[in-house]
Amino acid sequence: MISRNIKPLFVTMLGVILVLWWLYITASGLIDTKINYFFGLGLGIMPIVAALFGFKNGSMWGGFKSAMGKTLYFLSAGLLTWGTGTLIFAFYNIALNIAVPYPSIADVFYIVSWPLWTFGMISLSKATGARFRFGQLTGKLIFFLIPLAVAAFSYYLLITVARGGSIEIDNNFIGTFVSFAYVLGDVIILTFTLLIYGLSFRYLGGYYKLSIIALLFGFAVNYLADFFFALTTTNASYFVADWVDLIFTVAFFFLGLAVTLMDPSRASSTSVKHESKI
Repeated sequence: MISRNIKPLFVTMLGVILVLWWLYITASGLIDTKINYFFGLGLGIMPIVAALFGFKNGSMWGGFKSAMGKTLYFLSAGLLTWGTGTLIFAFYNIALNIAVPYPSIADVFYIVSWPLWTFGMISLSKATGARFRFGQLTGKLIFFLIPLAVAAFSYYLLITVARGGSIEIDNNFIGTFVSFAYVLGDVIILTFTLLIYGLSFRYLGGYYKLSIIALLFGFAVNYLADFFFALTTTNASYFVADWVDLIFTVAFFFLGLAVTLMDPSRASSTSVKHESKI
């Protein structure tokens, strides 16, 4: 019992520490100090630790020989690259004294995480059997309506709210491209997560409902965090450990919790054998 629960408990402990740290920074009114920057370092460490636990769970599922193993490998790899990007961001802060390195090499690692997460969600759809339901009328309607709704909401946020109803390409083309890429990547991930959640909620007798809910919530919160990060860096109001980083903390706590809870020992042996193999 202790061994299977230590992973989510450890990620929870890291999440609590980061939230308390953020509260101290906010209450103290600290901006662009070493304490802020080391908070950013801690924010990068949490998903990396969760990724290591996720890789362990993936190997317990059979690694690339099983759909659940692939799911955890890809989701964990995405957490690893995102955490690495955040460590690079912190390196700019601490070692190079650059308060907001945007865009930077860190963004390359952030962007790489999206296809990895997408592959992970595709593998999860195979593991849960959601792929077999796409042929049904309900599945087709869901597959069409969810991306449409998410894309419309993204357009409203990014164009109507953030840019006053028009797309303005400024002299910083790379920064503009990255801002749009963040939202586009999140639309894809959030769409797949909503599809998996809607079609696979009863997977393995309910053992992994919490994991799927954590994934859905984590990607949804990360969607908002990326949007607000792009917005606040564009208007030069972002600083490390501000309210946007609290949203990132919440997002990656839940994403990290999701991969640690996908432990095969949490399901009965009769449930595990129903996992889809590919």
